Amino acid sequence: MNWEIVIGIETHAQLSTHSKIFSPAPTAFGAAPNTQACAIDMALPGTLPVLNEGAVERAIRFGLAIGGAINRRSIFARKNYFYPDLPKGYQISQYELPIVQGGSLAIHLRDGKKVVRLTRAHLEEDAGKSLHEDFRGMSGIDLNRAGTPLLEIVSEPDMRSAEEAVVYARTLHALVRWINICDGNMQEGSFRCDANVSVRRPDAPLGTRREIKNLNSFRFLQQAIEYEAKWQIETLEDGGSIQQATVLFDPDSGETRMMRTKEDAHDYRYFPDPDLLPLEVSETWIADCRTKLPELPEAKRKRYEDEYHLFPQDAVALTASIDTANYFEEVLAELRKIPGIAYGTQSPDAANAKHVANWVINDVGALLNRNNLSILQSPVSASQLASLLARVFDNTLSSKLAKTVFEAMCAGEGSADEIIEKKGLKQISNSGEIEKIVDQVLAANPQQVTDYMGGKEKAFNSLVGQVMKATKGKANPAQVNEILKKKLG
Repeated sequence: MNWEIVIGIETHAQLSTHSKIFSPAPTAFGAAPNTQACAIDMALPGTLPVLNEGAVERAIRFGLAIGGAINRRSIFARKNYFYPDLPKGYQISQYELPIVQGGSLAIHLRDGKKVVRLTRAHLEEDAGKSLHEDFRGMSGIDLNRAGTPLLEIVSEPDMRSAEEAVVYARTLHALVRWINICDGNMQEGSFRCDANVSVRRPDAPLGTRREIKNLNSFRFLQQAIEYEAKWQIETLEDGGSIQQATVLFDPDSGETRMMRTKEDAHDYRYFPDPDLLPLEVSETWIADCRTKLPELPEAKRKRYEDEYHLFPQDAVALTASIDTANYFEEVLAELRKIPGIAYGTQSPDAANAKHVANWVINDVGALLNRNNLSILQSPVSASQLASLLARVFDNTLSSKLAKTVFEAMCAGEGSADEIIEKKGLKQISNSGEIEKIVDQVLAANPQQVTDYMGGKEKAFNSLVGQVMKATKGKANPAQVNEILKKKLG
């Protein structure tokens, strides 16, 4: 029988402030244990929290980016629970009145676009960390993370597969980096996902969910959801029942295991924090945050399609990260500076954008994937790629020879012009020279000429190949085709 998987995701994005949300202690990663925890973080008697304005500004920017409602008045609450790395005995969070409510995120799947609704985004502080290694059988507590500012982003249960959940998480990850509120470093814990997973029969009420905590890679997110959904379906089909619980994912075994039964909100005994006044956000503040937002991914995708006439899938690929979009636009900007390129009746951007997009997505993308690099680490800069493509556009290089030059550039052999000169790769575009070679090829291949005249189109391609071989790939392919057709016409 059919089952439907229902997934909602809670994401903790560490905000990119230099100090903590309620104290002046630094947030830099990698410091020795307890060297970045001040009296407020350690909950020493008499200390009082003071809200970090930068954290609020970043939350407002996120709310604007997702089209959510920015509450002009929000409340900080105490979420009460005991854990060794929570020295106050409660976490300062937001509950009934968060700073952001609603909004949505468009995700691009293989079969089209889907909109995932967002429930809320609220500010809170992180807890410390329990350390279980190198303590002679004992555990230690590191409070460096205590008080680190987090934006918890809660989605509606709108996803129906692990694949959708991963695309959502990647899209959200790209957005928080795009608007510069979070560095997105998953290895350092700056972006962590909790997946709420349940299963049900189609159109039936929602099933009992289990929450998979602290997934810090997209691969683990997919594996954890797939295993958890399979386990729940098998349990129900065997006559068992699902108990609401918090579970952990073990990457080594690929399995989830229960950590504790899942608490409900009333178990935390939320109440307004008496040490913090309600947070008031003015219209002026919101307007100022709106002016600081860059062009957002969805708007940029639409502009790429409308202005540059790119295919939707190419526009999606180029806006998968702000760094990729910036690289693409920098190549176009550099091409505008290079004189002597014929654009025809189109603007330089419209004429070149499809070629640039193909190179950035396919050639540069393959290079980065092969070497496990980000686009910021590309050995071929945007200006270097522009100088290479200029030699294609001005017919100095064929597209095939350009790839040879690109590989040499990747290997650090010099600029495009230096490599072309050194390797003698300049394209032959002299029609008289090409015509002589075509005549030689036709004379040497009478059977293929006869075949073509008899209606065999493949013979023509073979003749083109012979000309390209004779010129070591340097002849201008368009001219070769034109001259051959004229000779055989």
